[in-house]
Amino acid sequence: MSPFRKLLLLILTVVVSSAAASNDERVSELLSLQARSKSGIIRLNDQSLSRFLSSVKTPRPYSILLFFDAAQLHDKPELRLTELRNEFAIVSSSFLTNNPSSSSKLFFCDIEFKESQLSFSQFGVNALPHIRLIGPNMSLKDSEPMDQGDFSRLAESMAEFVEAKTKISVGPIHRPPVFSRNQLILIAVVILIWIPFFIKKVLTGQTLLHDPKVWLAGSVFVYFFSVSGAMHNIIRKMPMFLVDRNDPSKLVFFYQGSGMQLGAEGFAVGSLYTVVGLLLAFVTHGLVRVRNVTVQRVVMIFALLVSFLAVKQVVHLDNWKTGYGIHGFWPSSWN
Repeated sequence: MSPFRKLLLLILTVVVSSAAASNDERVSELLSLQARSKSGIIRLNDQSLSRFLSSVKTPRPYSILLFFDAAQLHDKPELRLTELRNEFAIVSSSFLTNNPSSSSKLFFCDIEFKESQLSFSQFGVNALPHIRLIGPNMSLKDSEPMDQGDFSRLAESMAEFVEAKTKISVGPIHRPPVFSRNQLILIAVVILIWIPFFIKKVLTGQTLLHDPKVWLAGSVFVYFFSVSGAMHNIIRKMPMFLVDRNDPSKLVFFYQGSGMQLGAEGFAVGSLYTVVGLLLAFVTHGLVRVRNVTVQRVVMIFALLVSFLAVKQVVHLDNWKTGYGIHGFWPSSWN
């Protein structure tokens, strides 16, 4: 090998070693910043973002999931920035708990608008909420944004987004308990004190459970709860409405697409079905007691008409959301 080639090989070796050492320093610094945070989220600004992302040659030895925040918008409940930031922290802490050995491959970071306006413009972020994944081979412009509709499922959808894009398993989500140990003890003491008084009320028949009106109202509530998809909304933590991305001053109550149902949609459908159910209950239990045949017919026609219009609206909404139509068919013997 000629001296020139030896010199060139030596220079390349030094450059590669220097780059590897520089990357190791960045990973160590990120791990140090991560350890200082309670949830493992690293706060970035224009300077640190440049150090860990834009000035680092690809492929980087790590990925970064970046949450874009703006403190001045925390008072706008429709954006849910505070709630989403808390859910982001839950995903971060869950990832560190479940994957201590993979903590150097993925870092959870956030960035605040007032501190990092340049970074917001570099990413082209002009609407919140916004989460973006910057993979090892991605530039700032090529980074992957999280779909706006996925924010409805909060921490679970964030974890799925990470796993789909990085192939790194987040693991189960560990949420903090609703009640602390002292609160549970206090609740238990109150219940124990209250039990004798409750038993006395039950034996004398003076509780709400002995009131037929309560059972009637409860049955209507259970019916509405069942047909409105409220359980789905609670489990998935679906919002009542979304902010229109094209016009932040407008609210979206009905989302077109079968993959998501907003709370307002379930409330509307549940109300229509409840009206039909109440009319059916009235016709079968109340109207039959009316002796005037004319009144029975008028009320029956009115109930059928209202029920038909209500079901028609539900079918129209389903067709608009999913694109599937519902058609009636005559019995084959009628053809």
